[in-house]
Amino acid sequence: MRSGSEFLDNGSVTKLIIDCDPGVDDAVALFLAFASRDLEILAVTTVGGNVGADLTARNARIIRQIAGREDVPVHAGATRPLVREPVEADHFHGESGLGDLPVFEPDAPLAAAHAVDVIVETVMAAAPGTVTLAVTGPMTNLALAIIREPALAHRLARVVVMGGARTEGGNITPSAEYNIYADPHAAHVVFSSRCPCVVLGLDATHQVRATAGRVAAIRAAGTPAAQAAAGVIDFSNGIERDLVGGRSAPMHDPCVIAYILAPHLFTTRPCGLQVETNSALTLGHTAVEFRLADPSAATVQWVTEVDADGVFGLITERLARS
Repeated sequence: MRSGSEFLDNGSVTKLIIDCDPGVDDAVALFLAFASRDLEILAVTTVGGNVGADLTARNARIIRQIAGREDVPVHAGATRPLVREPVEADHFHGESGLGDLPVFEPDAPLAAAHAVDVIVETVMAAAPGTVTLAVTGPMTNLALAIIREPALAHRLARVVVMGGARTEGGNITPSAEYNIYADPHAAHVVFSSRCPCVVLGLDATHQVRATAGRVAAIRAAGTPAAQAAAGVIDFSNGIERDLVGGRSAPMHDPCVIAYILAPHLFTTRPCGLQVETNSALTLGHTAVEFRLADPSAATVQWVTEVDADGVFGLITERLARS
């Protein structure tokens, strides 16, 4: 595993909104983000997804409190997809959404404004190209924001998304990844807006596996955030063993924050990306096309390779000083 010294903050700060549906791997992503002082987290916004919207909003506040980052506002957002009926994934995340992590009512409340209002107002008030959006759940909040204010799509610095699959098929149906399947119509709105996107699908995240040694290194960091992160990863590994038949769970959502912090750990290719919204059989499938007439005009970058040791080294180093 790489030494954490190469991931020390370099002095530059990324203004960031994190849109999420915690979710065990969202929890690890939030711990990583909260521990990274080279991220100026403007807001955490939540959406119904892995579990219901009331639980994702509570879970984000639990993670915030464990991380000691009550300075970051948490705003609740959309409670259901744009068109389809809600599809939850508590069989992968546990009834609470946080595996077997002890849950409690957090001390700090939700911020008052709706997540969609916060995304629109924050991005439109900032200088163009200065706010990054990390999306680790269904894309409902961002789609609603773009529908409300289409100019938002071109004011964002970029959107870094966990979603979709090409060579890896699907993890909720044979051809669809969960985040896209949970709200394919929202994903269609976002990708059709031509906002600049980096997409980490299953092709990328399945390369980043929580082996026993990697989890042990995180736990050995010793901080409350590291201990909690190791605990939810252990839960994910148990689900991977019991439901999938594997040994080490992929760390989907932490890859989004890792990309923002250390893009040198990732290889991307420009692509065209379309989402299936009409077929009952392949709903949520992502059609990823690398054969482009003009690759320089592509607004989507698809992640093809990941330095997994580098990602886990980054997580361990940051959580050790959280």
